[in-house]
Amino acid sequence: MKSSGEAIGDAAARFGLDTHVLRHWEDAGLLRPARDTAGRRLFGEDDLVRIAVILRNKAAGMSLDQIRVLLDESAPDRHRVLEEHVAELDRRAADIAQARAMTEHALRCRAHDITECPRFRSHVADVVAGGAPWRLVHTEPPAG
Repeated sequence: MKSSGEAIGDAAARFGLDTHVLRHWEDAGLLRPARDTAGRRLFGEDDLVRIAVILRNKAAGMSLDQIRVLLDESAPDRHRVLEEHVAELDRRAADIAQARAMTEHALRCRAHDITECPRFRSHVADVVAGGAPWRLVHTEPPAG
């Protein structure tokens, strides 16, 4: 890395991103790279850490708006947003644990049609009964 920072192409390549992604994140207020005398972006170590934080939190299901709050220590609703995300992660973890239990049972079950197995069916009984707060967003991260 150059002492003054990496060019946008190098920074993007480091993370397997297209350069337009870094430009979008800059436009969204998530990145603030320095500029050289010709106006080209220079991504320093702090910028690279921010990119890594953005990527890790997007992978965890955070939206860019939530990540913006995470990166802004002075955001007035920072704790609320982060607490809500922790609660969502807990919900997703419970969904994953249930899916894992179903899959493990299916691996061991001798039923020809797994949906006919009473124990397997018990894993989805709350959804069938309409009692589970089933939403697709539990399994699909929000856009953004």
